[in-house]
Amino acid sequence: MAAKPAETTGGTGSNKAESSFSSSMAVAADVYKGELTPLQRHVAFFDRNKDGVIYPAETYQGFRAIGAGVTLSAFSSVFINGLLGPKTIPENEKAPAFKLPIYVKNIQKGKHGSDSGVYDANGRFVAEKFEEIFKKHAHTRPDALTGKELKELLKANREPNDFKGCMFGKIYCRLGGFTEWKMLYSLCKDEKGFLHKDTVRAVYDGSLFEMLERERNAKESTKTK
Repeated sequence: MAAKPAETTGGTGSNKAESSFSSSMAVAADVYKGELTPLQRHVAFFDRNKDGVIYPAETYQGFRAIGAGVTLSAFSSVFINGLLGPKTIPENEKAPAFKLPIYVKNIQKGKHGSDSGVYDANGRFVAEKFEEIFKKHAHTRPDALTGKELKELLKANREPNDFKGCMFGKIYCRLGGFTEWKMLYSLCKDEKGFLHKDTVRAVYDGSLFEMLERERNAKESTKTK
């Protein structure tokens, strides 16, 4: 008989957690009622149902939509949501285990030290930092990066603070920026191997993702005709 009260209490706690999470979900969608920051627009593409929360399945769908392969998309969905998601959970909230949600509203909390600094602490676009990328690293052409120049950029962006703390943090900061940039280069370089400045600019506000999805859909549509 003593076990029953324990079960009831546990169930109530679980229900409260689910109820609290459901409430935060309802509030999460409010992010789209106002103007998004550039960083929020950058990730909003992956919020496929526009409820303010990005789940691993949506991250996977987003990567597939822009032309990434199955393996990379699957890896990215677990890697990005698993390590970035917990940083964006609203205060005093606890997401159900294994859901790994990323809250669009709080995405600025997931910024890591090894990024290029083009987003400030509030997720706003910093034009000076963007121009600095090309002033420092675009040696062949002033408006584009080669593969070698991209490697130089990634190496320069590593910061000592990235390697403090837990091992997961170190892995995220080492691989996060590297994966993002290398995938961008792979998908968007031209026939001569240049990643153009306007392409990089478009990725910062998320418009590039939408363009890539439209292009991919157009190609698929052509194949079926």
